[in-house]
Amino acid sequence: MDRVVAVLAGLPPVLVLALVLVLPALESSTLLGLVVPGETAILIGGLVAHTGELPLWAVVVAGTVGACLGDQVGYALGRRYGPRALAHAPGLLRRHADVERARRLVARRGAWAVVVGRWVAVLRVLVPLVAGAGGMPWPSFLWANLAGGLVWATAVALLGYLGTASYHYLERELGIGEWALLAVIAGGVALHVWRRRVRRGRADR
Repeated sequence: MDRVVAVLAGLPPVLVLALVLVLPALESSTLLGLVVPGETAILIGGLVAHTGELPLWAVVVAGTVGACLGDQVGYALGRRYGPRALAHAPGLLRRHADVERARRLVARRGAWAVVVGRWVAVLRVLVPLVAGAGGMPWPSFLWANLAGGLVWATAVALLGYLGTASYHYLERELGIGEWALLAVIAGGVALHVWRRRVRRGRADR
């Protein structure tokens, strides 16, 4: 863990901030979030902020601006191209019915769907497109986008910041080494993948 922190802290702070801004901005505007979720960059920003190389507030601001800009572009694409924007969504999304899921969320929650959907990677990509294609008023989308982006970026940055601090505390006070921590993380990931495959198999049947 310390080696990872050292490598990330060695990056130029301007580069880290650029990633924190650009990756969330590309999520909804280019569907890049299906490959590299924007929270990854913000988590790294929070981690680097814990080393003192970046102020935490700068990570939050960059993440908020990037997230809001990306969703505004996604909303504009939905308004401009309407259902065609969704019809040309990648097959991965259509196969798992995520477009319909986003549509139901927007229909049920309205502008709040923009706030709620930000916490799920696939919905974070699709909800702005659906909101624009569905004719959600721009002022309603704007306030929800700003509020959701600020809360989300703050929470994820703090998670990266406090996660690093918690690891150092556990290592120092409880003697938990990085290999034990990596084993726990790997086990959690394996369990998550297995449960997803089981649910997918049930849905296919």
